[in-house]
Amino acid sequence: MNKQRIVIIGGPTASGKSALAVALAQKLDGVVINADSMQVYDALPRLSAQPDSDDQAGIPHRLYAALPPSDICSAQIWRKMALEEIAKAALNGKTPVIVGGTGFYMKALTDGMSPMPDVPVAVRNRAIMIIRSEGLAALQADLARRDPVMAARLHMNDTQRITRAWEVIEATGKSLADWQSAPAEPPPAHLTFDFIALTPPRDWLRERCALRFHHMMDRGVMDEVAQLQDQIDAGTVAETAPITNALGFRPLRALMRGRLPRDIAIERSINETRQYAKRQETWFRHQIAATGAVRALHRLDMPDADQLPASFWDGP
Repeated sequence: MNKQRIVIIGGPTASGKSALAVALAQKLDGVVINADSMQVYDALPRLSAQPDSDDQAGIPHRLYAALPPSDICSAQIWRKMALEEIAKAALNGKTPVIVGGTGFYMKALTDGMSPMPDVPVAVRNRAIMIIRSEGLAALQADLARRDPVMAARLHMNDTQRITRAWEVIEATGKSLADWQSAPAEPPPAHLTFDFIALTPPRDWLRERCALRFHHMMDRGVMDEVAQLQDQIDAGTVAETAPITNALGFRPLRALMRGRLPRDIAIERSINETRQYAKRQETWFRHQIAATGAVRALHRLDMPDADQLPASFWDGP
C-alpha cells in the first residue's frame, strides 16, 4: 500500500494553529481534522475557539462539533474517528491536516495505544445516570470498591477518567490498568506523519491569549455559556461533563449568576488560558520527537508556513 502523508500541527492555545492549518490545507489540497478535546463537542463554539465559516475559508473541516456535549470523548474514541476521516481523505485524494492542542490525542495517533474494549451504550448510560442522580462521588466510590488500583491513580474530581475506568470494569470485569498495560497497537503501517510544533515567544502568546478572550467576549460568548447552563439545569448535560472544563466557562458562569464582576471574570479566564498555554508549551517541547511513524518534526516560533523547510513540501 502506498504511504499516506498526514500533517499534524500542535501547540499551545492561541498560537495560531487553526490559521496555519487552513494555509497548509490550501497549499496541499487538504482537509482539516480537529484534535482539540473541547472543540470536538457541539457546544461553546466561540469559547472553545472553533473556526467559524469565515475562518475555514472554504476548506473542509472535520471532527468539530462532532459529539453532543453530554458525551465523554477519550483518546481512543478520537483516534477511531480520526482514522476514519484519514481514510476518507485518502479516498478523496486529500491530505489530512490534523490540528489541535490535545497532545495525548496526537500521541495516540502517531505512537498507537493499547487496544481498549468497546463499552456498550447501556453501560455508558448507566454511568451518566449515576453521576446525574447520585453525583460523581458515588461512581468514584463504586470504582474504588471494584478497582482500587485505578481509583488510587485518579483525582477524585477527574470526571472523564473516573467514568472511563468505571465503564471498563463494569463492561469487562477487568481493570483499565490491565488493558493499558497491554502492548500498544501501532498506527496503520501506511501512515507517515509530519509534525509541526508551534513554540511561540511567551510574551507574544500571553498577549494573544488576552486579545483573543476579549474578542470572544465581544462576539456573544455569554450566550453560549447560558445555553450550556440551560442544558445542565435541564439534566441533559452533567454538571461534571468534560465540556464544562472549557477555558473560561466557570468564571463566565459565575459572572452570569452575578457572583463575579465582569472584570474579575475576564481576568480569571485569561489567567486560566495563559496557565493552560504554558502547560501545553512544556508538553509539546518535550513529548514529541521524530521517531517511529513521525518522519519529521518541525518547530516553528510563529504560525508561518514560509518558515517550513523545502523538505516539508516533498511527498511521503
